[in-house]
Amino acid sequence: MSRNPVASPPARGAPAAPPPPQPAAHHRPDVLGAGVLLLVVPAVLALAVRRDPARPPFQGADDRWLTWMDGPHGGPYGMVAAVLNWFGGPLGVVVPLALLVFLLVRRRRVSAGFLLGAYLVGNVLVVQGLKYAVDRPRPAHPLVRVDHGSFPSGHAAGAALLVVLVGVLLVPAARRRAWWAGGTLFTLVMMWSRTWLHAHWLSDTVAGAAAGAGAGLLAWWLCAPALAREAARVSNRRGPAGGTGAAPAVTVTLAASAPAPDDPSVKFL
Repeated sequence: MSRNPVASPPARGAPAAPPPPQPAAHHRPDVLGAGVLLLVVPAVLALAVRRDPARPPFQGADDRWLTWMDGPHGGPYGMVAAVLNWFGGPLGVVVPLALLVFLLVRRRRVSAGFLLGAYLVGNVLVVQGLKYAVDRPRPAHPLVRVDHGSFPSGHAAGAALLVVLVGVLLVPAARRRAWWAGGTLFTLVMMWSRTWLHAHWLSDTVAGAAAGAGAGLLAWWLCAPALAREAARVSNRRGPAGGTGAAPAVTVTLAASAPAPDDPSVKFL
């Protein structure tokens, strides 16, 4: 068997090396740029729709997409669309409310305020404001109950906004790339479901998803300093408790040459 010397363990309770700092959102121009660019998309589409709500310039593409969404509306696709219709409807507010309660219980009041403010601004001010400003007719014979105004899709906007908010508040920075990919897929499925149910035109869902994601990113950029200060306070509050009772790490290194057999520091592994 090989004989390896064991290095002296570090002092008990010694703090681990901190991870490299991540740039805050307010120091990242890509977050600001992406948020502004995404908000420009529904604004431009809204101007085009408002000129002629019944026949905007891209109505032909919307009509072709809607014909592809015709056919039998049942089976597993119907189940998925029904679940997503529930998730984005009035009952779907349970998810952000549960997240709000969770943040308040964890004493993350700044995060709770950010969540509530961004959710209200994105869903009420941006989405409902565009609905009333444009008032586009919906496709004929929707398969679910709908309200006035087809543009933009509130379901698509809510899905994209929730993806951004959860990613900012609950997902570690090192895992956000995977979260953004999964969140994009979820938003695309939500967009498909709204057109499959004939509740929206395709351009409505594009505008809704862009509005929700853009509002979330812009709110993140604006609130990043306050969120960073709160994160530092939470980390300091948990630091001493997290280090109590932690077992010391033992580092095993290979000797460059075989030590003497009677060396008392030799351990047989």
